[in-house]
Amino acid sequence: MSTQPSVLGLKRSFGFGDRLGLATPGHLEAVKGSSFTPIFAQQSIREMARTRRQPDQVMTCAKQALEAAKFSGIWGADADHLQTREDVFRVAKEGFTFFTIDPSAHVNKDADALNLAQLEAAAAALAVKGAIQPGQIFDLYLNKRFDLEGGALAFDDRTALLRALVKYGGALFHTKQMFDWIAEACAGRAFECEMSVDETPQPTSPLEHLFIGLELKRLGVKLVSLAPRFVGEFEKGIDFKGDKTLFEAHYRRHVAIAKHCGPYKLSVHSGSDKFSIYPIAGRLSGELLHVKTAGTSYLEALRVAARVAPDYMQEIVAFCRGRYETDRATYHVSAKLSEVPEKVESKDLERWYLEHDAGRQILHVTFGSVLSGETPGSGQRSFKERLLEILTKHPDLYKEVLAKHLGKHIRLLEGK
Repeated sequence: MSTQPSVLGLKRSFGFGDRLGLATPGHLEAVKGSSFTPIFAQQSIREMARTRRQPDQVMTCAKQALEAAKFSGIWGADADHLQTREDVFRVAKEGFTFFTIDPSAHVNKDADALNLAQLEAAAAALAVKGAIQPGQIFDLYLNKRFDLEGGALAFDDRTALLRALVKYGGALFHTKQMFDWIAEACAGRAFECEMSVDETPQPTSPLEHLFIGLELKRLGVKLVSLAPRFVGEFEKGIDFKGDKTLFEAHYRRHVAIAKHCGPYKLSVHSGSDKFSIYPIAGRLSGELLHVKTAGTSYLEALRVAARVAPDYMQEIVAFCRGRYETDRATYHVSAKLSEVPEKVESKDLERWYLEHDAGRQILHVTFGSVLSGETPGSGQRSFKERLLEILTKHPDLYKEVLAKHLGKHIRLLEGK
C-alpha cells in the first residue's frame, strides 16, 4: 500500500484539488483505469488561507482516504502557487513532492506596451538588481536559430528579445531562488518543480516560451512541467473560450518547445471543465501533459447539497451573490449577476447554478467566503460545517458525482 506521495516524472498526470478534504474517494474513482498518474493532495497557499486549512491537514486527508481504499499506486502531492521561502519550508515539512513555483508577481505585465527606450531602461534596472544581464542575453540568443519539431524559431528581432527579457527576467530570477529554496527544504529527498506563468494578461508566445525554457536550463532550474498562458480564455469553472484552431496551432509549438528545452510537461492551469480543448491537448502532448483542477470538485460538493439539502443551498446562493462582486477581483471571470435569476425554485438550483456558466462562476469564486468558517448569521453554524456534514452523510453521492464529472475530463483527454 502506497501511503506516501512520490515524484511522478515525465508521465502524464492529473491534479485533483480538494478544498474540503473529502473528495479523494471520488478522485480515485475518476482516475481508475486511466493513463494518468494522479496528484491527490493539492492545494495552494492562497486556497489554504481562504479555507482556513494547513498543509498537514491537506496531506492527512489524502493519506487517510488512500489508506482506507487500500490504494497501492503512485501518487503525488502538489504544493501549488508557491511564492515565498517561508511557504516552501511549510509544505516541504509535510512531505509534499511537487512544488509549483508562481513568479507572477515578478512578471512585468506592462512589457508589451513599452517602447524601445522604456524597455532598455527596464532591462538596465534588472541588471542593477543582479537578476539578469542584457548584454549576456543578446550574446546568447540574438540572431540564433533553434531547430524544433514543426519548424525553427529565431530571436532575429532585438526589440522582441528585449521585451521577453523585460517581461520575464525578474520572474526567471525569482524562480531560480525558489528552486534553490526547494532543494534546501527537501534536504536531499526527491522533488519536482513546475513553473507557472499562466496568470498574465497576455498569452505566452512561442518565442517567449522558448526564452523562458532556455534561460531556466541555463540557470540550472530543472522542471517537470511549465504552465504558459495559452491563447484563448481559461476562465474559472467553465469551458475554453476562443478559437480552437489557433489554440491547437500554438499548443503544438509549445509542445515542441517543451521537448527541446526539457523535456518537461505542459501544464494546463484552470484546467477544470475545458472540455472542448482536452482532445487537442491529449493528442498533441503524448506523455508531456499535466492538467490541474481545483474548484470543480468544490462545485460538485455543492451539487450534492443542491440535491439533498436545497434549503441550505438556497442560503449559499444568496450569500454568494452578495459576495460575488468583491470576491471576483482576484479571478479571471466574465459572469454577471444579471445572467442568472436571483430567486430560483429549489428544483432548478442545479440547472441554474451548476450547469449554467454564470451560475458556476458565481459559486466558484466565492468559495473562500463560504469556507472561511465565518457564520452567516448570529448563532448559526458556519456554511463550511454544514457542508461537511452533508457530504459526510452522503459520501456515496459525492463520490458518484465526482467520478462522473472528473471522469469526463480524463476520458476526453484520452480521446475517448
